[in-house]
Amino acid sequence: MNNFDDIRTGNLKPPKNSLGKIVTIFIVFAIVIFLLLGAFTIVPAGNTGVILTLGKVSNTSFSEGFHLKIPFIQTVENMSNKIQVYETPATAVSKDLQSVNSNVAVNYRLVSDKSDDMYKNVGTEYQTVLIAPVVQECMKAATAKYTAEQLITDRQAVGDEVKLSLDEKLNTYGIYIEKFNIVNFDFSEEFNNAIEAKQVAEQNLLKTETEQKQAITVAEAQAKQKVIAAEANADAILAEAEAQAEANRLLEASLSDKVIAYEQIDKWDGVMPKVVSGDSNGMLVNIDPDDLGSSSTYTPPATTPADNSDE
Repeated sequence: MNNFDDIRTGNLKPPKNSLGKIVTIFIVFAIVIFLLLGAFTIVPAGNTGVILTLGKVSNTSFSEGFHLKIPFIQTVENMSNKIQVYETPATAVSKDLQSVNSNVAVNYRLVSDKSDDMYKNVGTEYQTVLIAPVVQECMKAATAKYTAEQLITDRQAVGDEVKLSLDEKLNTYGIYIEKFNIVNFDFSEEFNNAIEAKQVAEQNLLKTETEQKQAITVAEAQAKQKVIAAEANADAILAEAEAQAEANRLLEASLSDKVIAYEQIDKWDGVMPKVVSGDSNGMLVNIDPDDLGSSSTYTPPATTPADNSDE
């Protein structure tokens, strides 16, 4: 207790060899911790760890997860293999020499097997070094094959062609194009006005053609109705004539001399005609009593003696 108080008050100092041991232990402990921390690495998900041994790219790489490495000798650079998006404006000229400004979006990813080669040959700025100029080149080449109007109507075909060209140029570097989109096309004001005028003219022409077709359809329908009505009227007249002819035929077949005589007698008013032919016996119709049957007896009118008083 006295020694501690002496040390606290400065009357007694600790041995020099004890202080040196404490410092040494602290240094050794710090070195061990530092070595332990530098002896492993963790590669994040969706990345590939490129191993650098004294600055040289190794032939092997680390997949995602925990890995041991040589402290101070080896370092690890993480290369992302996730899908990344690159958006950029692009300027080109169409087949009909129209200036075309467009915005494009490229979805791409770096193949894990090519990560070490990409780091060795290009580095981590491969988007700027490789993808950007290739996108501009492919857009110009594809746009030059289409007219400005075709670029609008066949946008999907243009996008597919650009994607194919990008794959051909970038796959060898280990860059795979997941998707390519042309966000929009922008043309000069004069061209836009011309397109709008053309659309209006086409719409007016379509409207006129539609109205003409409707008028023709209505006229044809009316003509058909008239034909149908005429045919129906003709059929009605024909049916009426056929019915009348059939009635006449039946009537004619039902007539006989007896019936005719009976009708004349039935309708006779008892007055003899003043003028008759010599062989008609005073009758309008020459009637044979035998034709009327045995029950009908013809009685000639009584003959009045001639008045001879004048003689």
